[in-house]
Amino acid sequence: MRAIFLLTLLLAACSHRPGPQRGEASWYGRSYAGRPTASGETFRPRKRTAAHRTLPFGTVVKVTRTDTGESVRVRINDRGPFVDGR
Repeated sequence: MRAIFLLTLLLAACSHRPGPQRGEASWYGRSYAGRPTASGETFRPRKRTAAHRTLPFGTVVKVTRTDTGESVRVRINDRGPFVDGR
């Protein structure tokens, strides 16, 4: 019985999805191309990747422009941003 409880608790923890977050996005210019990201992956400007302070690397998130409603899915491969207010 204890094993079932622990398994249920583990599955519940793994299935947690954080709610929507709101903030201002940062953009990396081409001058960062070829530099390593926090995940060790090389930054490539044309890839749809992003930085996040806490989400695990490899997490795919949907980013939506609030002014147009347009969305894109990006994969987290870096840490940050480290700019106040973002």
